Amino acid sequence: MWIFLNDQFVKKEHARISVFDHGFLYGDGVYETLRVYQGRIFLLERHLARLRRSCDLIGLVLPIQDEAWEAIMTEMLIRNELEDASLRITISRGEGELGIDPGLCPRPTIVVMARSVVSYPAQMREQGVRVQLVSVRRNPESAQSPQIKSLSFLNNILAKQEALRAGAFDALMLNMDGQVTECTTSNIFFVANQRLHTPSVACGILQGITREVVIALARDLKIDVEEGAYSPMDVLEADECFMTNTGLEVMAVSQIGEDPIGQGKRGPITRALWKGFQDNLERWLGPVITRPQ
Repeated sequence: MWIFLNDQFVKKEHARISVFDHGFLYGDGVYETLRVYQGRIFLLERHLARLRRSCDLIGLVLPIQDEAWEAIMTEMLIRNELEDASLRITISRGEGELGIDPGLCPRPTIVVMARSVVSYPAQMREQGVRVQLVSVRRNPESAQSPQIKSLSFLNNILAKQEALRAGAFDALMLNMDGQVTECTTSNIFFVANQRLHTPSVACGILQGITREVVIALARDLKIDVEEGAYSPMDVLEADECFMTNTGLEVMAVSQIGEDPIGQGKRGPITRALWKGFQDNLERWLGPVITRPQ
């Protein structure tokens, strides 16, 4: 496996960062995950815009310009012989002396990795997954903006641990006011009375890129969409439920804890949105990645 580290490609076994890197020491940094379909990157510009936003929100200067990222990712996929892949960009504050002052780090550390992606089974998509309503609350916006895709991920990890102990696929997290926010790495939607609902950004969620795509698809399909504040009971009493992110795309949720949602499997609106996503994928993909002649 080849990895891009700072300004060069290195083999996995030679990819090393300092124990004084502030990403390692303090979780000081940001990341972005992208999806590649048959050598074509999904919504690259939007992902790079979100990466810039994350950097801006923590006062980190992104050292690579937008036009250079595509060449790095192209080389990454070619070197690793990947077509269907997940790409992860990690930007840490960089190496510095002990202490949380960002000024201790003269330059950021940049890592880009890629791995192959295996599609989720059709039966899993049809039957849906179980999520667990957990006691771990989402960090409030006043403590840390959810619009920062931060390396400091312990809040979500604790929620995931609680869900896994309950035998669930993922956790459903509430904010400090007891309102539904999101899962540990995905946004949540539910259907009630033929209307699609999803927590608003004001509830303390990350504004997911696949979430934006699904909202646009729903409106194309003449499905009413409401972004608001919802209680757990609103979701439990829903007719359908699903989660979205770059890797899952549109994944049905059939249970919360021991309680089935609707018919306890993927519903018609979830199925229509999943089909719409697949049918319209071409709209959001960049050019096919090839090695320059």
